[in-house]
Amino acid sequence: MFSYRHAFHAGNHADVLKHLVLVQLLRYFAQKDAPYWYIDTHAGAGIYALEGDWAGKNAEFETGIARLWTRDDLPGVVAEYVDEIAAFNEDDLLRHYPGSPFIAAQALRERDRLRLFELHPTEIDVLRRNCRHLGREIERHTMIYAADGFDGVKALLPPPTRRGIVLIDPSYEDKRDYARVLHCLEEGLKRFATGCFAVWYPQVQRLESQQLAGRLARVPARSWLHVSLTVRKPSSDGLGLYGSGMFIVNPPWVLESALKEIMPWLTEVLAQDAGATFTLESREGQAAAPR
Repeated sequence: MFSYRHAFHAGNHADVLKHLVLVQLLRYFAQKDAPYWYIDTHAGAGIYALEGDWAGKNAEFETGIARLWTRDDLPGVVAEYVDEIAAFNEDDLLRHYPGSPFIAAQALRERDRLRLFELHPTEIDVLRRNCRHLGREIERHTMIYAADGFDGVKALLPPPTRRGIVLIDPSYEDKRDYARVLHCLEEGLKRFATGCFAVWYPQVQRLESQQLAGRLARVPARSWLHVSLTVRKPSSDGLGLYGSGMFIVNPPWVLESALKEIMPWLTEVLAQDAGATFTLESREGQAAAPR
């Protein structure tokens, strides 16, 4: 269960979709003065060297963030995401890719809090070392738990602020993660019904993956938004990641229109063959309490 290292995949097309959405969530929450918590159930190492042995092995970032890096025609929402990545790179050279915790840390304000879970015995040490470089101020508002985020997140909900973003982002290396994601979301909503929960999932040729979005859509929630990006046709050998999705419960009301505008463009830019496509669907219910 500990063989997965996100460094191999840092900056790929799935990271682009996930972090583009995350940047919009963070910006929305920062519009109000009221503090919020950002909780990450599977934090990883925090930041990744794209020139390192792991990220460079398959160079998945070359068909992800690298395709956006030098373009001068980025739509506004995409440009905001690329700006966040650029903040961790000097001289306009793409050498590092921040994971979700570092993107969230960059958006952190004085009264906001960061809560990170990581169970991998090596990644947790790297995460702690990396977070020290964020500066004393951010470190003071951050807690890192060497624990299973699926279980640990329960004790943090609802956060004292009653405002929060919970990112549920396992590797899905273990097929039981699909059921655990669903259970984690259901339990989270029982404790924090107005919270914003963002679930990332991979598109792979596994039944659990193909069924997950439909199962998430049946969770009793006031509203949800589902966006997916498929970059290529599934391979004939049944292997490999051909796309990904984000399922957001209690999303900001402005997010759907923002994604509707940029997803056709993003799909075209990140396409690897004629099978590239995207989906965008939502359900509106009773409005959640103000976030």
